[in-house]
Amino acid sequence: MNLKQTTYLGQPCVELANDAIALCVAWEFGPRILSLRAINGPNLFAEMPNFTLTCPGVGKLRLWGGHRLWHAPEVARRTYLPDDQPVAIEPVAQGILVTQPLERDTGIRKRLRITLPDESATVIVDHVLENEGVWPATCAPWAITQLRPGGTAVLPQPIAPSDPDGLQPNRSLALWPYTDMHSPHITWGNSAIFVNATLTQGALKLGFPGVRGWMGYVWQETLFVKRAQFDPQAHYLDRSSSNQCYANHECLELETLGPETTILPGTAVTHRETWQLFDDVPFVAEETAVANLAAQFGLEQQ
Repeated sequence: MNLKQTTYLGQPCVELANDAIALCVAWEFGPRILSLRAINGPNLFAEMPNFTLTCPGVGKLRLWGGHRLWHAPEVARRTYLPDDQPVAIEPVAQGILVTQPLERDTGIRKRLRITLPDESATVIVDHVLENEGVWPATCAPWAITQLRPGGTAVLPQPIAPSDPDGLQPNRSLALWPYTDMHSPHITWGNSAIFVNATLTQGALKLGFPGVRGWMGYVWQETLFVKRAQFDPQAHYLDRSSSNQCYANHECLELETLGPETTILPGTAVTHRETWQLFDDVPFVAEETAVANLAAQFGLEQQ
């Protein structure tokens, strides 16, 4: 593992790399991972330095693209708080710990612990919400990855029956109000849904329980896999949508939620994602291809 100071999108960053993968973490705002790439490859993350959201009564949140940590549910006055203050970055075993200044409006401090566990193209990201306020905070860690457009999202769906007789429903789907069911960018399948990230206007978003433990995005024969543990006994926000996919003309987002949790003062909750990159992956958006990917790369949740 190598650490060095660098710049990305004109911003001071720390680069974390091994022989297979490299990522850049912003220093003057965040916590935010601005880039992810295979060694000598292009950045797979969207680059959106001018895209902003309005936090009512506070100001603008600049998204930048890349990967960020929010806490759900989404409420503009709380979710869109600007994160434009410098973060603390310190080395830890196999990686770095990135710590945001306290969100005084919420009493929550956000941290990302980013590690490279070996020399493969694998990243572990622990998303930490710590309650430093005086009241309990009920929310869920929300990990959002903005990927560059032009590829295809792979959203595996449950395929096993939910009861011995196969009489109970085994799938559910949440749709946001701006999602057109007739969108040509969505392919609805039985074992997987595909989202083609080629929108030129508008947006779409859908969510579902992440029973199969992974989602993917294929861009120019590079497969980005995002994995998160699903707890069938837990309560997930957004109509049980532990996995979510959003797309507009500038990016496609793969998002995971941790369970809704009441964080007591002085305590924290952690939500882990594992990322993997695989090169030279020919892909056609067909359901058989999803089964092949899962088998080839061992993606199914144990």
